[in-house]
Amino acid sequence: MKLQVVLPDETAGADPRRLVDLARRAEDLGYDTAWLPDHVLPPDEYGPVHGGVFEPLVTLGWLAAATSRIRLGTSVLVLPLRSPFVVAKQAATLHALSAGRFTLGVGIGWDAREFTAVGADFDARAARTDEAIALLRHLFRVGRGPFEGRWYGFDAGVFEPRPAEGAVPVMTGGVSDAALRRAARYADVWQGVGLDPVAFGERLARLRARTGDRVVSPGTRLDWSAPGRTAGEAAGTAEAFRAAGAEHLAVHFGDPDTYADRMTDFARATRHCVG
Repeated sequence: MKLQVVLPDETAGADPRRLVDLARRAEDLGYDTAWLPDHVLPPDEYGPVHGGVFEPLVTLGWLAAATSRIRLGTSVLVLPLRSPFVVAKQAATLHALSAGRFTLGVGIGWDAREFTAVGADFDARAARTDEAIALLRHLFRVGRGPFEGRWYGFDAGVFEPRPAEGAVPVMTGGVSDAALRRAARYADVWQGVGLDPVAFGERLARLRARTGDRVVSPGTRLDWSAPGRTAGEAAGTAEAFRAAGAEHLAVHFGDPDTYADRMTDFARATRHCVG
């Protein structure tokens, strides 16, 4: 199982250089991927509910220049808040700048107030996300028109930089039946959220029943921020997820001031279950 980190990006006024320090530390410790969250215009202050103070795609470009091995990605970019044409350009550029280390994680969003604030369509967000992912795939693989959809389309145009073999991995999140259908149809990677190991195994079985011959790498997220929880206890949860079929586990280590220490302790405690 590959261990990953969700970098702390929830504190307004934080020094962005800390993200570089933590990404480099995660790389040195052998973590596989560093993720950043996303919210464009949340209705409440940034914090545990709304992450993404620093725009993730811009910030990941900076982190790509400061690292050499660790993968980088969004967990998750709220795709229907943005033009998929612009996201495709940004993702393909990040893929090239990072030497293929970028994974585009996307989700449909959940806060209607944020959609209203930016003038986006909340009710159709799931269908728009599905079509936007199809457009992204088309741009990455074909690189020119036409593409005809209900919300997005174009007759003529050339897309560059086009990744070799269309290879920008796409991750989708979510645990609903609709989210699993989306992952089965479009995703290279699936990240469950808010599940215990038993529920994760049940959701994974449903996903695999839908994927057929398609290979979708399954994983989940773990929050280790509660005071008093030991690295050994967190490692035990990680092992349970591995036994339930998780191929990757992304961990948020809470308070930025203690993040590096907890990340280090967790890496040491989980060496036995890392593949």
